[in-house]
Parts: sequence; C-alpha cells; structure tokens
Amino acid sequence: MQTHSTKSLMVWLFGQLGPYKRQVSYAMLALIVGAVSWLVLGQGVKYVVDEGFVANNAQRLNQLVLAVIAIGVVGSCATYFRFYYMIWLGERVSADIRQNVYSHLLTLSPAFFATTRTGEVISRFTSDTTVLQSVVGMGLSMALRATITFVGALTLMMFTSHILTLYVLIAVPIVLLPIRIFGAKVRIFARNSQDRVADVGAYVDESLHEIQTVQAFTHEDIDKQRFFARIEDVMLAAHQRIKFRALMIACIMGISLCAITLVAWLGAKLVLSSDLTAGELTAFMFYAVMAGGSVATISEVIGEIQKAAGASERLMELLQTPSTIAVVDQPVQFSHKVKGDISLTDVSFSYSGTPDSTVLKQLNLHIKAGERIALVGPSGAGKSTLFQLLLRFYDTQQGVITIDSLAISQLALNQLRQQFALVSQESVIFAASVRDNIAYGRPDATQQDIESAAIAARADEFITELEQGYDTQLGERGVRLSGGQKQRIAIARAILADRPILLLDEATSALDAANEVKVKLALDELMHDKTTIIIAHRLSTVVNADRIVVMDKGQIIAIGKHQELMQSNLLYRELAELQLMN
Repeated sequence: MQTHSTKSLMVWLFGQLGPYKRQVSYAMLALIVGAVSWLVLGQGVKYVVDEGFVANNAQRLNQLVLAVIAIGVVGSCATYFRFYYMIWLGERVSADIRQNVYSHLLTLSPAFFATTRTGEVISRFTSDTTVLQSVVGMGLSMALRATITFVGALTLMMFTSHILTLYVLIAVPIVLLPIRIFGAKVRIFARNSQDRVADVGAYVDESLHEIQTVQAFTHEDIDKQRFFARIEDVMLAAHQRIKFRALMIACIMGISLCAITLVAWLGAKLVLSSDLTAGELTAFMFYAVMAGGSVATISEVIGEIQKAAGASERLMELLQTPSTIAVVDQPVQFSHKVKGDISLTDVSFSYSGTPDSTVLKQLNLHIKAGERIALVGPSGAGKSTLFQLLLRFYDTQQGVITIDSLAISQLALNQLRQQFALVSQESVIFAASVRDNIAYGRPDATQQDIESAAIAARADEFITELEQGYDTQLGERGVRLSGGQKQRIAIARAILADRPILLLDEATSALDAANEVKVKLALDELMHDKTTIIIAHRLSTVVNADRIVVMDKGQIIAIGKHQELMQSNLLYRELAELQLMN
C-alpha cells in the first residue's frame, strides 16, 4: 500500500477547490473582513475604557459604544458570507470527489470487486467524504480565520506592549509542542478508525442483502454478536484517536491558560507602575485571549486535518487503483456491421495470474458468425470464465481472442461490449421501474420498442398485471418478482439491446415448463442471424445447438452434435445422463 504524507494529502484535498476560485475568493474576502472586524473591536474596547470610562466622558462613551456595535454588525455579516461559501465549498468538493471515485470504480474490472467488499467501498463514499466535507467546509475556514486572527492579534499586541508580547512569543513554541507530539498519532488512529467503520458497513451490507438466508437459517443472534464485536472494534480504534486528540487539546489549553494568566499578572504590574494604561492592558488581554483562542482553534483543526488525512488516503487508494484491463491509446474500429465471427487461439488464463492455477489451457475454438454453440462441462470446467474473457472483464495471460478478425485487446472497451447481450443464470434486476430495467442496454428505446421486447420475452403478460404496469418499481434486486419473472425481464432486455453476439447462461433455467416453451420460441427468434454461445445445463438447449463444445478442467475435449458425442465421448454421455436429461 502506497503511503502519503499529510502535506501531500492536504495538497490533493484542497486542490479540489481549483475550479471554484470565485467562491473561494468571496469566502476569503468575507473571512478577512470578519477577522479584521474582531481585531479592530479590541481597539474599540481600549478607547471605551480610556476615553470613555476612565476619562468619565459619557458622550464619548456613547459614541464609542455605537462604533463598537457597528464593528460587530460588520463582523457578523462577514461571518454569514464566510460560513455560506465555505460550507458550500465543502459540499461541492465532497460531491466532486464522490463523482470522481464512482467514475473511476466503473472502469475497474470485476477482479477488483472480487477482492474488495462493496460495503467497504460504500463506507469510503459516505463516512470518508463526510469527513472531508467537514474539513473543507468548516475546518479550513476556522484555520484561516484563526491564523489571520493570531497574526493580527500578535501585531496589535506588539504595538500595545513590546515586553508583554515578548513573553507571549516565548510561550508560543511551548503551546505548539503538543501538536508536534500528538498530531501524527491522531492521523494513524484516525485511519484505523475509518477502516473499522468500513468493516461495519461491509458487514451490514452483506447481512441485509442476504436477509432471507440469515433468517431462514436463524442466524440472527450470531450476526448480532458479530456485528456488536465489530462495533466494539470501532470504539476501541476511536478510543485511541480520541485519547491522543484530547491530550493534544488539553495540553494546548492548559499551556495557553497559564501563559495568559502569567502575562495578565505581568501586565497588571506594569499598570501599577504607570508603564501601561488600563485601556492598553484591557486591549492587550483582549488580543491575548483572541490569540490563545486562535491557537486552540488551530490545534483542534489540526486534529480534524489528521482525521481527514486518513480519509483522504483511503479515497486516494481507490482513485489510484489501476484497472487490470489494458486500454490501447489508439483502439481499432470495426469498419462494418459486426457479424460475430469469434476465434480463440491458444488462450490460457488464470484468475491469480500464476500458471499453477490455470483455469483455461491452450484453448482453440472458432465460432462462425450466426452459429449457435453450447458449452457443456462439469463445474469448474471454465465455461463462465470464457464469457468473462469475451467481455474483457479479465485479460488472457496468453493467446488471442478475435471478433471479425480484430483482436478484442485492440478494441475500445465500450465498442467491444456493445457487441454482446448477456443473460446470466442469476438474472440481474435493478431497483428501478420495469421500463428502465428492460431499456437498460438501450436507454433511448421507445415505449413501443420496450413493450415489443417484453411481449417477445413473454413478460408483458405479468407486467400488465402489476399495479403500475411498466412504471412499477421492482425494489432492490427485483425482490417483488419471482425467479422466472426476473429471467423474462432479463431476456426482454437482451432482445431490446439487439446485439450481434448473445451470451446465454442457461437463460431458461428458472422457468416452469409452460413458460420455458414460450421463452424458447422468443429466444429462437432472437438468436436468428446472431452468434450465440450458451452455457447449457439442459438437454433441450443442447440438441438445438449447431455444435456442442465439451469442456473439462479448462480444456476442450470434444466438439460435435449431441448424437455424435453420446457415442464418442464418455464425459458428455455421463453429463447427459446425470444433468442434461434431468
């Protein structure tokens, strides 16, 4: 894992403000006006004491009080604009980071999601970006205001009393010492805390998505215990972060209070010796308190920045995760409508990339345009892997796959995948309307096109019975549909997409006998003039194929028609008797 310094992470984070220079300028202007207003207020207090109160001048006192009120109003208005723009910028930066991370995630291959839990990724989108939003929207504003206030207060203190300012400057390095000691530890424990929160999110995501299995196996009590254990891990990690942050703030506050008290005592002695007026001491202490408060604010923001550094690091890990799918700079283009002629030459593949775990071994297969191919073999033979390679979810370690004589590795990913329509065995239904689900592969389809595809897939008959027809929301993962209904929606989606190559992972396996006959008729029409590759589990699918490819342990061991293979291949005959004929 690549590590980043806090400085580089903050440069990246605040670099996100680049496109919003105008809003940043407004926020900075409001911040400066506000900070200057509160600094000028100290001078107003000095004159109120010396020229109004001590001089016993009621008229002058009234004038100065009105001036102080006017300064306060200006400062309050500036504070409004500062908060408005800075909080807006925090929200905007957070939204931009979420967009950038999501856009990048969509380019990553399934290999990344096979090893990274979805719940953890979601945690980075939510809790981590919320931390950054807080730092940019509030932390940055507070830190800048505190910095300006501290510098301004220190300058005015210098004009008021050189000797007292010298004492304050001696105390400043001591005040900053806890930041140096505890700041790095806060960042480390903040990162660890965010990781534990991500574990909780991942566990909740998994258990709630599979709630039927959880409840069916009465696993609730065990899941509660495991969830509670993860919550305690979060608390343990947070305890370390909170402890060091609290130590840092407490040390700073304690040192600051002692320093201010000591300076006030020295200042009082100067007033008694007539080296300083009461108004000057009042103004000086006003600025000293402001400077001390500024240091305390900066220390608190530094704690937030350390926490944000941990969150930024986790987000940058996602953004810097490279896709395992190599993309060529100048992809080739199909010069004609794709026919669907597919060729695999010496294709070998391993998910781990190591030869000892090879899934496909020296695969050679030519599929003619418009041909129907059935893939048959035991579990683990490599049938589904072949689909993954055709769609370039993974790249081969050896060999070449071509479509219409063009190597798929030289094609743009979008153009390649637009040649395929996929219907998987576990039909994917999105938490959207029936219409959106069918039109997923062709968003610009008309209502008539959508209904025609649904009719062809024999889905229209149950869609029209839903309370809102094609506008019915299907719920997460299509929870409102039966398995057969989901599959018919998925088939309608493939029909509407109208792509030259079909990949069917036994698209009728979840249908009852009556619906299977109807959908097979629709599929026969769909497969006309299209190259079709079917992962077959039923004899009815196999016998209608132009050729049957028998696979075992990542190799093709036989190719032929059903009757030929029944006589010539022992493995096929066993599969036919045990699986395909069931």
